[in-house]
Amino acid sequence: MAKGDMSKADRDKLNPATKVVIGGRRDEWTGIPGQTGRVVNPAVWRASTHLYEDSAALAQGPRTNEDGHLFYGRRGAPTQWALADALTMLEPGAFGTMLYPSGVAAIAGALMSLVRPGDRLLVTDNAYDPTRNMGMGLLKDLGVETVFFDPLNIDAYRALVGTGVRAVFLEAPGSLSFEVCDLPALTAIAKEAGAWVLLDNTWSGPTGLTALAMGIDGTVNALTKHVGGHSDLMMGAATGTERLYRRLRRTAQQLGQVVSPDDAALALRGLRTLDVRLKRESESALAIARWLSQRPEVAGVLCPMLPGAPGHELWRRDFTGGCGLFSFILETTDNAARVRFIDALELFGIGYSWGGYESLALPVDAAKDRSVSAWPPAGVDPECTLGVRLSIGLEDAGDLIADLDQALGRI
Repeated sequence: MAKGDMSKADRDKLNPATKVVIGGRRDEWTGIPGQTGRVVNPAVWRASTHLYEDSAALAQGPRTNEDGHLFYGRRGAPTQWALADALTMLEPGAFGTMLYPSGVAAIAGALMSLVRPGDRLLVTDNAYDPTRNMGMGLLKDLGVETVFFDPLNIDAYRALVGTGVRAVFLEAPGSLSFEVCDLPALTAIAKEAGAWVLLDNTWSGPTGLTALAMGIDGTVNALTKHVGGHSDLMMGAATGTERLYRRLRRTAQQLGQVVSPDDAALALRGLRTLDVRLKRESESALAIARWLSQRPEVAGVLCPMLPGAPGHELWRRDFTGGCGLFSFILETTDNAARVRFIDALELFGIGYSWGGYESLALPVDAAKDRSVSAWPPAGVDPECTLGVRLSIGLEDAGDLIADLDQALGRI
């Protein structure tokens, strides 16, 4: 029996570091029918047309709409199924996972599975910019009202949820500003009102936060980031309870969403080292965050893993891991100084995305992406709004600190 063929009860008892290694490696996806022996990784099944033995089998094909049954390339094959199965295994309480060609596609697919014209959607005010734009653009055009809320103001949130909200979209920590909200409290309030709850869990992923155990219906994960891990693929996933998964699957199929088997194989390869990469990134990021917090050029460090940083206590309570992504705010109002700093970095690339093996730096101006919550956060000089987001990769932390040191000297 393959390691991926353990009973669900036995698999659920395993730690995340083990699950990322054995997930999705079922006998039927790693063996050759009729022959003994197996390969380690599921093969790359490139096929649009799946052939049937006869007309009776053809007629039966549409009647079984689930992973593991060949039908047509748009419904996937063993490579995609193995990845979806592995991601489902990582999320305690999950029934299934749908794959999408990008993280934004996963957000859109999840939201469109739940909301209808006339519905009201609550979106955390510190959400990923494309999520905000979706609420103000695509969903608005479809007749959905999107209301942004401050995730740290629970009383105001409770009042909003009580106004006929269909679904709530959370993100923790928040994009760019990295606040950590009280996920169990916000989820409980929404569930009491009968609303669906979705979480963008890309930052820590299921190895660092067991979201469904909190009552959250489903999570969205940009596999482009940590799961891919090598800055060479685009993909997203939505994982949920059976009630949500059925909706996700129907909507994804109606929209024709499918991912390349080659990209699915790359994501599976990245998944196997996810746990060790996240631990290395987190260790380095925390060391760098501590160092930055002592620098006179820095007004504040926004890293939930750092003791004393905004949201640290909630992070320590609810999360079991983190990653290498965080921001800091410069002690200056001169944007030219920030430009000099970023341009002087030698080991940090300047580019979008994060979660790869290489370190990146980007300017952050979160105020323009806020509707109701304050920027900068409490404890930071309100005159200082110029931020820098760092994605810490797998380079030596001492070398990265030396690079940051010389670049700060350009301010």
